[in-house]
Amino acid sequence: MKLKHLSLSVMIMGTALGLASTQAAASGYQFGSQSVSGQGTAHANGAEANDPSTIFSNPAGLTRLDGTQLSTGVTLVVPHSEYTDNGSKNVLGQPTGGDNGGTFAPKAVAAPTFYLSSKINDRITAGIGMYVPYGAKLDYGFNWAGRYALKSIDLQSLNINPSIAFKLDERNSLGFGISAQYMDATLEQMADATSGLAMKAAAAGGITGPYGPGGATVTLTNPAQISAVMRAGGIGGDGLAHVEGNDWGFGWNIGYMFQLNENTRFGLAYRSTVKQSLQGSSTWTFNNVQGNVTIGGVTLPAAVAAKLAHPDASASVDVSTPETASANFFHQLNPKIALMGDVTWVRNSRLQQIDIKQSTVNGVVQGDLVLHQNWKDTWRVSVGSNYQLSDAWMLRGGLAWEQSPVKSDDQRHPAIPDSDRIWLSLGANFKINKQSSIDMAYSFIDFKSANVNYSDTCNPTGNNGACTGNGGTVNGSYKTYLQLLGLQYNYRF
Repeated sequence: MKLKHLSLSVMIMGTALGLASTQAAASGYQFGSQSVSGQGTAHANGAEANDPSTIFSNPAGLTRLDGTQLSTGVTLVVPHSEYTDNGSKNVLGQPTGGDNGGTFAPKAVAAPTFYLSSKINDRITAGIGMYVPYGAKLDYGFNWAGRYALKSIDLQSLNINPSIAFKLDERNSLGFGISAQYMDATLEQMADATSGLAMKAAAAGGITGPYGPGGATVTLTNPAQISAVMRAGGIGGDGLAHVEGNDWGFGWNIGYMFQLNENTRFGLAYRSTVKQSLQGSSTWTFNNVQGNVTIGGVTLPAAVAAKLAHPDASASVDVSTPETASANFFHQLNPKIALMGDVTWVRNSRLQQIDIKQSTVNGVVQGDLVLHQNWKDTWRVSVGSNYQLSDAWMLRGGLAWEQSPVKSDDQRHPAIPDSDRIWLSLGANFKINKQSSIDMAYSFIDFKSANVNYSDTCNPTGNNGACTGNGGTVNGSYKTYLQLLGLQYNYRF
């Protein structure tokens, strides 16, 4: 299944920044940190507006920045995730065999950020941000017990976000931005060729041979029995489905900030959905499928028979990324201590069932590739604090609770083995001189232990053109935590 341009949909940094990807640290496919200074407070600082990264959290905060300012950084993500299989089965109800996926998460990956702001006059400030909005990188290997649902996924993204903010009066500011969003992804899953060929043979009248008691000649019409005979004879095996692609999409965001007094302010921010209509192609390979198989009286190499059932085809899918809405506050309690908080809502319910449409080729109707997620809307609540230790050092800290969009174990797909999580963040800002400073941050994200019982409702025969897939059920459990290390350089021209 090679679907060029099926970036976020099949699950889910170009330019001088390079490309970056990681296991998602925030809800769903969203990447968890677009600012190192924000990461230090567990992203409770939406109303702080202390550097140009406010372009992401609330563009209205640009009006608080003097002159021309630059913030550029990188976040290193160090994941740890373990999977234990509890009896995954193929479409015929047989154990898939295989292992627990090994170290399926990468050792570490890095995601860069870049923000620039410039004050045009007393009322108008403009800026641009570049950051990673989504990311996922997992590779379970070729022999994982859940390989028919997923072998690997690598989702990379970049958002270019030019923004402008207007100071309406001494208390009210409004900001607006446009997003150009790029995504690039590769997805692989194994194709259960043995089960598919057995089901095709059963539908064509079965197979006849010495399969009865004492070697008696009988005709087998049960796909599970045919599959057992094939496996015993070394016939069949796994194919490989490969999906890759990229695409651009466009959206917008808006922010409002209210200054109650010189020590207290409140913010509201909204980021729109990004809609994309993606076009591509599907390709299946069966190079490792062995032996010959007879279907409908015709004997062919098993690899050829499997390929005839899954020819290369054009494909298309419509996707929409979730919009977000945030409310936040900042209060300077005294010269040393500042308190802040944020509540963010994410419309993850946009991701329900993904239908990847495949064209008919030489009369073969494969049907849609269907991925059901049935996600729900989610909330994140963050609280944080700054402590001015000295003229040079400011310390940060934050705590956050974030919901998973997954409703139940049977909706948890191996591409995002998501669950509710707790963030614990620590950070610091060191002022080098009047023009420059460095932000540092460390976050520990603990995911609630999660079970997966995901069933593919489609099967390898294509369900008479209704849909196609591997069928079967992935049944297991996950234990996951992430560590984020961030470093950011700030300069005021």
